[in-house]
Amino acid sequence: MGTRRIAWLSPDDPPDMFPDIDEALENPNGLLAAGGNLSSERLLTAYRAGIFPWYDPGQPILWWSPDPRCILRPEQLRVSRRLGRYARRSALNLSFNRAFDEVIRACAGSRDYAQGTWISDEMISAYKLLHAIGWAHSVEVWSENRLVGGLYGVCMGRMFFGESMFSAADNASKFAMLGLTSHMLANGLELMDCQVVSPHLLTMGAITIPRNEFRKLLNSLCTPPSPFTNWPTNIRTVPDVLQEWFAVALQ
Repeated sequence: MGTRRIAWLSPDDPPDMFPDIDEALENPNGLLAAGGNLSSERLLTAYRAGIFPWYDPGQPILWWSPDPRCILRPEQLRVSRRLGRYARRSALNLSFNRAFDEVIRACAGSRDYAQGTWISDEMISAYKLLHAIGWAHSVEVWSENRLVGGLYGVCMGRMFFGESMFSAADNASKFAMLGLTSHMLANGLELMDCQVVSPHLLTMGAITIPRNEFRKLLNSLCTPPSPFTNWPTNIRTVPDVLQEWFAVALQ
């Protein structure tokens, strides 16, 4: 039996020139294709198909669709009693889309629950462009005027595709997740794609589902593949965000 090979994409190939996700390798899990480019059209086509880029600097662009897929339903975010106590007493503030560049660059730094970084300058430029045209978004956590936590990702239809998060203060990334899932629940966004499972995500309430089930969710939640535009413009306190999350999550 021959060894399966992944597809090689040329930068000149049409943006939708991806193999079917069922052709992804089992080892390494989910590797589907290599090459191409990080144009906005190709990235958006990839997300709609359940594919995302993930590669180290110096490697060709690698495209993935793992099986199983890690997801988080916003109402299932795990808000422990301890996290709730910290949130009620917190002096931190939360905003959306005020400092996308700062967030993605902070995510490109090393984090205590991840080794190294995969966010290259090429990736930063590509997602900054997605942000400029209304597809990529950030959540920021502030201590006065200092950015201490946040996350970013792509929102399409009723799904948020999480890319990365960082924390420079206790629980700051969890507060960012709290703010994002609260806003998702209040606005009919039903699912967060977490891509690859990790112990950190599992502690926050993420689960894994088969790739074929994820494909069905994509077809339901990302049709049509339109950008989501109803993002808050005001800055809120973390205690207020916690109260909002409980109000919508327990309905």
